[in-house]
Amino acid sequence: MSAMYSLIQGEAELGDESDDDSFDEETGDVKRKSNGINGTNGHIEDSSEEEDDDDEEAARQVREGFIVEDEEEPEERERRRKEKKKRRREEREEEEAGLDEEDLDLIGEAIPGYERRAPSEPKLKRLKRGHKEEIEDRLPRGVNDIFDSDEEDNASRSFEDRRQAVRGVHRGLEDEFADFIEQDFSEAEGQKLEDDDAEVVRTVRRGLGGMKDTAGLDEAALEDLKEAFGDGGEYDWALDLQEQDDQEERPIEAGDASALSKGIELKDVFEPSQLAERMLTDEDNQIRAIDEPERFQIARKPYKHLILTDEQFKEEAGWISNLMWPKKRLAQELREPFQKSVAKVLEFMITDEYEVPFIFQHRKDYLIHAVKVAVTPDPYNPSAPQYVVSAEKLLNQSDLWDIFDLDLKFRALVDKRNALQKTYDNLKLMSSTQDEIFEEMLPTAVTMEELQDVQDYLHFQHSSRLADMAIVNGTSTNGTQRRPGASKIIFERIRNGKVYGLVRAFGITADAFAHNALKKEGRRQYTEDPSERPDEMANSETILDPPDYSLGSQCLRAAKAMFAEEISLSPKMRKVMRQAYYMDGVIECFRTEKGLKKIDEQHPYYEFKYLRNQQLSDLARQPDLFLRMLRAEEEGLVEVKVRLQNYDNFKKRLYADLESDNFSEVADAWNRERRSALDMALLKLDKIMARGVKENMKTECENQVAKACREEYLKKLDQAPYKPKGMMLGTVPRVLALSNGTGTFGKEAICWAWVEEDGRVLENGKFVDLAVADLEKGSKEGADLEAFVELVLRRRPDVIGISGFSAETKRLCDQIDAIVKAKGLHGPEYENEDGQEVSDPLEVIIVNDEVARLYQTSDRATMEHPGFAPLTKYCVALAKYLQNPMKEYASLGRDIISLSFDPSQRYVPEERILKQLETAMVDMVNLCGVDINDAVSDTYTANLLPYVCGLGPRKASQVLKAVNLNGGVVSTRAELVGDADQHRLPAVGPTVWNNCASFLYIDFDISEPESDYLDNTRVHPEDYELGRKMAADALELDEEDIQAEQQENGDGAIVRKLIKDEAQEKVNDLILEEYAEQLERNFNQRKRATLETIRAELQQPYEELRRNFAILTSDEIFTMFTGETRETLCEGMIVPMSIKRVSDDSIEGKLDCGITGTVDMENISSRMDVPAKQLFAPHQTVQAKIMALTRKSLSARMTLLEEQLRRPYRKDVDRMRDEWDDWQEMQDKESMQVRNDVSGRTQRVINHPLFRTYNAAQAEEYLGSQARGDVVIRPSSKGLDHLAVTWKVSDNVYQHIDVLELDKENEFSVGKTLKIGGRYSYSDLDELIVNHVKAMARKVDEMMLHEKYQNGSKADTERWLTTYTEANPKRSVYSFCINPKSPGYFFLCFKDGQNATVQNWLVKVIPGAFELRKIPYQDMRALCNGFKLLFTNMKSEKRR
Repeated sequence: MSAMYSLIQGEAELGDESDDDSFDEETGDVKRKSNGINGTNGHIEDSSEEEDDDDEEAARQVREGFIVEDEEEPEERERRRKEKKKRRREEREEEEAGLDEEDLDLIGEAIPGYERRAPSEPKLKRLKRGHKEEIEDRLPRGVNDIFDSDEEDNASRSFEDRRQAVRGVHRGLEDEFADFIEQDFSEAEGQKLEDDDAEVVRTVRRGLGGMKDTAGLDEAALEDLKEAFGDGGEYDWALDLQEQDDQEERPIEAGDASALSKGIELKDVFEPSQLAERMLTDEDNQIRAIDEPERFQIARKPYKHLILTDEQFKEEAGWISNLMWPKKRLAQELREPFQKSVAKVLEFMITDEYEVPFIFQHRKDYLIHAVKVAVTPDPYNPSAPQYVVSAEKLLNQSDLWDIFDLDLKFRALVDKRNALQKTYDNLKLMSSTQDEIFEEMLPTAVTMEELQDVQDYLHFQHSSRLADMAIVNGTSTNGTQRRPGASKIIFERIRNGKVYGLVRAFGITADAFAHNALKKEGRRQYTEDPSERPDEMANSETILDPPDYSLGSQCLRAAKAMFAEEISLSPKMRKVMRQAYYMDGVIECFRTEKGLKKIDEQHPYYEFKYLRNQQLSDLARQPDLFLRMLRAEEEGLVEVKVRLQNYDNFKKRLYADLESDNFSEVADAWNRERRSALDMALLKLDKIMARGVKENMKTECENQVAKACREEYLKKLDQAPYKPKGMMLGTVPRVLALSNGTGTFGKEAICWAWVEEDGRVLENGKFVDLAVADLEKGSKEGADLEAFVELVLRRRPDVIGISGFSAETKRLCDQIDAIVKAKGLHGPEYENEDGQEVSDPLEVIIVNDEVARLYQTSDRATMEHPGFAPLTKYCVALAKYLQNPMKEYASLGRDIISLSFDPSQRYVPEERILKQLETAMVDMVNLCGVDINDAVSDTYTANLLPYVCGLGPRKASQVLKAVNLNGGVVSTRAELVGDADQHRLPAVGPTVWNNCASFLYIDFDISEPESDYLDNTRVHPEDYELGRKMAADALELDEEDIQAEQQENGDGAIVRKLIKDEAQEKVNDLILEEYAEQLERNFNQRKRATLETIRAELQQPYEELRRNFAILTSDEIFTMFTGETRETLCEGMIVPMSIKRVSDDSIEGKLDCGITGTVDMENISSRMDVPAKQLFAPHQTVQAKIMALTRKSLSARMTLLEEQLRRPYRKDVDRMRDEWDDWQEMQDKESMQVRNDVSGRTQRVINHPLFRTYNAAQAEEYLGSQARGDVVIRPSSKGLDHLAVTWKVSDNVYQHIDVLELDKENEFSVGKTLKIGGRYSYSDLDELIVNHVKAMARKVDEMMLHEKYQNGSKADTERWLTTYTEANPKRSVYSFCINPKSPGYFFLCFKDGQNATVQNWLVKVIPGAFELRKIPYQDMRALCNGFKLLFTNMKSEKRR
């Protein structure tokens, strides 16, 4: 359509073809022809000058009467038209044949000594591109351009520019010089003006075809003129289409009314993944619009269609109570009140749509069971109360979240039960089927497992009818129909054939047998014996059913299989088995062949390698142990089995329930067959039960770990800001934060940041030398000490916070403490109990840095503090953590999962952990409340808004948007639901407002008439009248006084007067018990706890209820600085120690975790006659045993005695006698010893910090958590003259290097010459690591950081290349990716155009270079250029 429109415009406006644009066939770019302007020099040309002269001459002749147009012959007009067209074509060819300056320059490049002319400045600025650029686009590409990344830039060259060039052709005469003069506008203003101009042009353009001057023409002449030339509307259809195209090509901006009018939506512009990430999908918008708490909507989404009946609601209350009661450990007499409390909570959640925080805060009375207990009258105190109230808390906040989760599970249960019932009803309707077992078992199924049993039974018993019903209905029977397998078809054939008579001959049905096994009340079902033996009956004509069952043995086998299948699929029998497994089941662990080799005594899985006879209840109390067992099973190291204790006795009891009581040869024969069939059924049932038990245990253990994470997170959140001494709890401190990061104290820089109480970072910098002068040692003050003291005195911080990444930070903390004492630095002044102004020494504390570690490298930190060093950003986060830990945790979003709350959380799905962590944040945010006006202006406070009761991320963003549209300030809570009279948009609906109102507070300003004191409290608006009543009673106002005060100053006048008169303490004199009794008696409202809340809030609104800021314990500091816990590092362990100093009587060293280790003289060696300096030297790494570990000082006392090192550490575990398979453990040790003896390998130990006695698998496992490029030196399987070096190339990619040792002093020493591959030689291990491994690691980093590197697999890279060439058919492209199967190699994948196949060459990483086709290249640039040259030469040879 655009090309057609260009043609129409050229014909209608210009009358010739000189202004038509042509297009480059290769690039598709518009190539402007002259159009009156020479694109080379910028001068205006008149290419139709001669034509204009001819037209003037013709007009003169007409006027003089020499030529009469009307009488001119058509042939003559056609001849003249062809001549003019030919003349114009010749002129264009001459013009195009000429060479402009760029052409001359291009030709001159081949002439030696040619001097390029200076380019002339075009006179018309609107000419963006000249012929030079067009020529460059058409030039053939050279070697350097074959795979040049600039092609991508050219490919992405502004499509908008080319599109505007095309549009320029479409403009009429009126806008020919519209962009002659460039004006300076902003992008938005320029777009608006361009749109306005386009509208004007479209309006004017409609009249181009008509005559502009019709003066002097009568009506008849005008009619003839229109008939000859038209009225200008002939091409309106094309103009309309072009206008529509222009509108569609315009970029969509926010608030674009024309786009909205066309129905263009965000999903038409953005990818679905982008919309989902920003929560802008239709579903997200629906969640915003529906007036229901967001968390409810998301959680109940699968059950939207489900509406619980009153009967089901009562059932749910009992179902949830039965599940929760065993864990509550309440007195038995509280069982009924507990169930009523659960039912009431469900009513609040389902009927009233109240979220957990609202129920806990404003319906607390229903969670407490209070009774009046009479007391003995006191004769000396007649006014003493006659009773006391005994209150027992039935449900806590965690229980409310459990009820919420169990409600969802019950809905799933009811949903499946309804689906099964509907399937059965349809079955009855179509086939008149009546199944008493189904009708009995379906209503009694209370778990998903039992419902699954009923479903399996239904589909086994009625599989053919269900299949027919599905065919008739064209459906899958409500999601419960499954495609029958081959075995189902066989059993169906048996059921419908003669053989089933033999099944009936067993004398008892599967259901009757299961009834006996359940030992339920009622009559026992007895087994009847036939008159014939089983084999005789099987061979009778009544049973034989050829051709499938032509032999009696076949019939008997089929009958037993059928009976066994009926038993295994009986819902009652499965219930029997499930009860037995949960009562008497045990779990055992058996190592696999892989586990035998891999799990040694130091392995974390050794704890359960030979574990036996673990009761389910015992493992439920150790969820981490069971989850680790399952993880080891996934890794193929162990097999976790579930078995039934006393299985033989259990089977004998079942035999008795199945066999007949008759005594005869026939009865014995039938009993044997019955037992055989039962054995077959038990094999199937054991597998089903074992799998079910493991899955349920796994789910339960995962839930326990997730809840443990929630409790730990609650402890972290339950911290008020650090409270300076003498200030109120909740006061935000001013903080000076320091850190030395990973640096050595005293040698490397210490970064610091000063953060005001409002969160602004006003100052930051670095210190290096903060040493305090020591007169005894003669040391001087550090160069930066004076600056540090000046900073503290000038800024007056409330606290100094310190943290870091190593044990060196402890030295920094001790040094700052010493400076505070030496310089007398004090904190803020406060008034003591005597009323005197005093101050204490400035407190220096170590701060939990788990949030700061994530913050320092985050995009958020870069955006907030773009010029700060990472360590300075780390200090900022430390300071903000001291100011409000909850806000810092909330700012992490989903990154919160990166923090460690429980050692076993890595075994639990992230979503389950996140769900529990979210509930903890919701609880704490609603305990503290959110200042809605702060949330509008402060992003850190806005991060808390999604956790407010009733809200979520979608509704929180909606609230902020509505508040901003309403002016950016909220004056009262009522404004959040909107006010049409004041033109205020609703931020939330009534239901959500009921949930969130009391948790969003507004600062009270007594000078503002609209400000309500209760809007600044935890009191819900539904209880404002109670608060005002209590205030009036406290002020002892009568009804007339209250009415007069409210008429004059509004509804909040009474509370305002209470505050103004500073009479809040008078509310303590009120007897709230009487208030509560009146409310319950008159309005059936239980408000005792609510009244207590109102009284507290009237005295101190939104009082800080969190605990004091938690100072880290010694164990927490130890773990933070070292990464070790009590389980990973303790007394008795043997660890490597790097020696730092050796003296005659002691040795000092460092452990890998940074702890200082000290070896006393008596623990150095048993040879007292040999000095320590002759045995050990600095920088040597030795194996040492921890004798004593002092976590507070981060130090350890070590021993190097050989007799101590021979006794390895083994964790003491208290086990019962039959819980560990000692015999199997001994057998495995002997087996491994024999294998080692046969291999003849001698364990080798080398004194090097990177040496480990690992095999290849252990080395890879060790390096798995290490950084890229880390190394392990280990013994080699090739003998004592070889070493193996394993280094981490990338994640899950490790290279094992064989090192040949030459010039060895003895078989255990390291060779003086180390050779790798016969090509590289090194003199020692350190040189090998630095010049070989590290050199290759640097090249790997260079490769992976290059722009041409792809992170995916080879297949992913090839797909990317294919996609790129499909989008750019004439371009070639290449990329690199790792070769995981050949560590140290990379794939160079390339594709020479759309139709070419993807090829790949191998690139080898060698020390300090890359090797491609045996040619080394020093860096990535040389490698890329070398590849292009090789590829070009290869193509040239093919052409020859």
